Amino acid sequence: MKRKKVPIRRCVACMEMKAKKKLIRVVKSPEGDISLDETGRKNGRGAYLCRNISCFRKAQKSKALNKEFKTEIPDDIYQSLEKQLEEYGEG
Repeated sequence: MKRKKVPIRRCVACMEMKAKKKLIRVVKSPEGDISLDETGRKNGRGAYLCRNISCFRKAQKSKALNKEFKTEIPDDIYQSLEKQLEEYGEG
Protein backbone atom coordinates (compact mmCIF):
# COMPACT_ATOMS: atom_id res chain seq x y z
CA MET A 1 0.00 0.00 0.00
CA LYS A 2 1.11 3.52 -0.78
CA ARG A 3 1.53 5.91 2.14
CA LYS A 4 -0.19 9.25 1.81
CA LYS A 5 2.17 12.22 1.66
CA VAL A 6 1.97 14.50 4.72
CA PRO A 7 1.87 18.18 3.73
CA ILE A 8 4.70 20.17 5.34
CA ARG A 9 4.59 23.91 6.01
CA ARG A 10 6.99 26.44 7.56
CA CYS A 11 6.17 28.49 10.65
CA VAL A 12 6.80 32.17 9.82
CA ALA A 13 8.07 32.86 13.36
CA CYS A 14 10.48 30.03 14.22
CA MET A 15 11.07 28.93 10.59
CA GLU A 16 10.65 25.24 11.52
CA MET A 17 9.13 22.89 8.97
CA LYS A 18 6.24 20.90 10.48
CA ALA A 19 3.25 18.88 9.39
CA LYS A 20 0.44 21.18 8.24
CA LYS A 21 -1.93 19.77 10.89
CA LYS A 22 0.47 20.80 13.69
CA LEU A 23 0.39 24.45 12.57
CA ILE A 24 -2.37 27.04 12.49
CA ARG A 25 -3.07 29.06 9.36
CA VAL A 26 -3.43 32.82 9.36
CA VAL A 27 -5.22 33.94 6.21
CA LYS A 28 -5.56 37.24 4.39
CA SER A 29 -8.81 37.14 2.45
CA PRO A 30 -9.16 38.69 -1.02
CA GLU A 31 -11.00 41.56 0.73
CA GLY A 32 -7.94 42.16 2.96
CA ASP A 33 -9.37 40.74 6.21
CA ILE A 34 -6.88 38.83 8.38
CA SER A 35 -8.05 35.96 10.60
CA LEU A 36 -7.14 32.55 11.94
CA ASP A 37 -8.21 29.69 9.68
CA GLU A 38 -8.84 26.66 11.87
CA THR A 39 -10.04 24.54 8.92
CA GLY A 40 -7.14 25.40 6.61
CA ARG A 41 -9.58 25.88 3.74
CA LYS A 42 -10.49 29.58 3.71
CA ASN A 43 -9.89 31.53 0.52
CA GLY A 44 -6.89 33.82 0.49
CA ARG A 45 -3.18 33.99 1.11
CA GLY A 46 -2.08 31.83 4.03
CA ALA A 47 0.81 31.92 6.46
CA TYR A 48 1.45 29.31 9.11
CA LEU A 49 2.32 29.59 12.80
CA CYS A 50 3.03 27.01 15.48
CA ARG A 51 0.07 26.53 17.79
CA ASN A 52 1.73 28.25 20.72
CA ILE A 53 1.54 31.80 21.92
CA SER A 54 5.33 32.24 22.02
CA CYS A 55 5.62 31.73 18.25
CA PHE A 56 2.77 34.18 17.72
CA ARG A 57 4.51 36.79 19.88
CA LYS A 58 7.77 36.21 18.02
CA ALA A 59 5.95 36.72 14.70
CA GLN A 60 4.37 39.90 16.07
CA LYS A 61 7.68 41.29 17.32
CA SER A 62 9.53 40.52 14.07
CA LYS A 63 6.54 41.61 11.94
CA ALA A 64 6.74 38.25 10.14
CA LEU A 65 3.07 38.38 9.11
CA ASN A 66 3.54 41.89 7.68
CA LYS A 67 6.36 40.56 5.51
CA GLU A 68 4.45 37.41 4.55
CA PHE A 69 1.31 39.31 3.47
CA LYS A 70 3.25 42.33 2.11
CA THR A 71 1.03 44.74 4.02
CA GLU A 72 1.03 46.63 7.32
CA ILE A 73 -1.00 44.77 9.92
CA PRO A 74 -2.50 47.01 12.63
CA ASP A 75 -1.94 46.19 16.31
CA ASP A 76 -5.67 45.60 16.89
CA ILE A 77 -5.58 42.76 14.33
CA TYR A 78 -2.63 41.20 16.20
CA GLN A 79 -4.57 41.54 19.47
CA SER A 80 -7.66 39.82 18.04
CA LEU A 81 -5.50 37.06 16.53
CA GLU A 82 -3.81 36.56 19.90
CA LYS A 83 -7.21 36.32 21.61
CA GLN A 84 -8.42 33.79 19.00
CA LEU A 85 -5.23 31.76 19.43
CA GLU A 86 -5.66 31.69 23.22
CA GLU A 87 -9.29 30.55 22.79
CA TYR A 88 -8.18 27.92 20.28
CA GLY A 89 -5.75 26.64 22.85
CA GLU A 90 -2.10 25.78 22.74
CA GLY A 91 -1.15 22.41 21.42
